[in-house]
This record gives sequence, C-alpha cells and structure tokens, in this order.
Amino acid sequence: METEFEKNTWVINYSLDNYDNRQFSLQDDIILSKGDKSITWVNTYGLEYMDEFRKMVLENNLDDFLLRLLLNQKMGNKVIELEEQLFVAARIVKTEHDSLESEQIFFVVAKDFIWCIQEKRGDHFDWIRQRIFENKGIIRKKRADYLLFFILETLITNYKDKYEESILMDNTLDVIMKREPTPQFMFDVEQKKSMINEFKKASIGLRDIIIKLERVEMKGFHNKYFSELREQINGLTNDIDSDIHELESQINLFFSIQGHRLNEVMKTLTIFSVIFIPLTFLAGIYGMNFENIPELRWPNGYFILLGLMLVVTIVSIIIFKRKKWF
Repeated sequence: METEFEKNTWVINYSLDNYDNRQFSLQDDIILSKGDKSITWVNTYGLEYMDEFRKMVLENNLDDFLLRLLLNQKMGNKVIELEEQLFVAARIVKTEHDSLESEQIFFVVAKDFIWCIQEKRGDHFDWIRQRIFENKGIIRKKRADYLLFFILETLITNYKDKYEESILMDNTLDVIMKREPTPQFMFDVEQKKSMINEFKKASIGLRDIIIKLERVEMKGFHNKYFSELREQINGLTNDIDSDIHELESQINLFFSIQGHRLNEVMKTLTIFSVIFIPLTFLAGIYGMNFENIPELRWPNGYFILLGLMLVVTIVSIIIFKRKKWF
C-alpha cells in the first residue's frame, strides 16, 4: 500500500544517455547512490515523515546526525559538512503567491545524489527538470554539485522576477505629490516596506549559504560553480538596499511636500485673519449699543468707516507684499 511519504515524493535518475522520472517507491528507490555514473534527485514535500526519513538515512548509511538536523524544522539557513554528505538548510520565500510566505527547505547532497525536502507543496524547479528530460546544456554531464548550483540559481532568479513584478516601487514624483497621507496610504507604505525587508532577509540568507558553499572542501564536491551565484545574489541585495533607501527618501519627500502644503494653507489663513481682525474690531466698536457714540450721528459716518476699513486693508496688503508674504 502506498504511503503518504511515497505520494509526496518524486525521483529523477539521469545520466548522459537516459533518464527516469517517476513517483518514489520505498521498496525500489530507497537506495540513493546507484553505484554508476547516474545522478539521483529525490524531491519530498513535507517535513513530518520522520519514520521514513530515518529509514532513508539508515538504508543509505548516511550520517546519523542528519536525523537530528531534520527534526529542527525552524533551522533557518545552514551549511553543515558531514562525513561524505553536505547538509544545506534554507529558509526561502515562496514566490508562487502574492502573500510571500516562507518555507524551510533541506538538501542532503552527495557526489551522486540530492535529496530535497520542501516544507510546503509547490515547485520552483520545473525548468531544471525540462533541461534534464530534453538533455539541454551540460546538466546531464555534471554531478550533483552542478544540480545544486542550478537549484540555488533558480531560487535567486525567482526572487529577482517576483521582486521586479510586485515590490519595485513607482519612482515618479507626480504619484507622490498627488497622494494624501490617509491611513490607507500609510498602511500601503508599511506593507511595502515589510515586503521589501522580507525579500532582503531571504536574499541575505541565500547569500550566506552560497558563501559557505564556496568554502566547502568535501570530496567530489566542486565549489567553483557558486562564485557566479554570489555575484547574482549580491546584485539582488544591492538593488534591495538601494530601493529601501529610495523608498525612505520618497517617504521623507512626501511628508515634506505635505508639510509645505500645510504651511501654505496656514499662511493664507493667517493673512486673511490679519486683514479682517482690525476690520472686525472697527465693526465691533460701532456695533455696540451705547447711546453716546458721536460718530453714529455723522451724516457721512458710514462712508468714513468704510473708507477707513479700505485704508486698513490696503496698508495691510502693502505691508504683506513688502514682506514678500504673498
């Protein structure tokens, strides 16, 4: 009877001349190293199959320490050299969905096999399989270290593509000047910053793994492939750092513009207030109900008061112009 582990595991065995791609069988495929020139790539979805993991480790005479490593499902990013195997743990961002949730991936690498264990279902590596099936490039001429190089390169490429698609901010000043500092705008800004930082964290984790892989001295493992990956991931992290700096600059500029707008409004209100306060004062005096206000009995008192108000207004405007407040 087929187990859940077998249902969620696939195996590809390939050499220069042919390949085989099928669902994994504990009875037929449990031995990873075939003893010939072929490479075996096993891919498992799910971290909960500890009984099967133990069986795989024991049947292949792998280092017992692997079992302890596989138990730690929140390991993050690690590269650990074992006796004849290499253990790589990577906490990556899943780029298939907009939510950008993370997942843990483990790689057990030897000279002629890779066992890849992914926390969640979903795949990044279909194009690698196509190259194997169609015998494109030199992948079927190389060993497992070259396959690991391709897998890590795929993760970096996915990061770049997803970053450019959904994270890269609009750099036009017009957009910033037209926006208002609403709660929704602030939420969008914080969400964008959070997503960029998530990519930065994942990219730095991959960079650390690649740097460690460059220093590996395991027999049958060539670390020369990973120098190119270091250049790629450094380019991505530099782009992310630049975009974080630019986003911060745009936010500061946005609030500077909003502050300037507020200052202009306050200045306009102040000018009108300064003009109308003396006029209101004059109107208030002659609007009082005292009987002994001589000016109220002047035949031209109304027009004199209007003239005085006009003079006050004109003098105020002249003062404001000389002060360059207009």
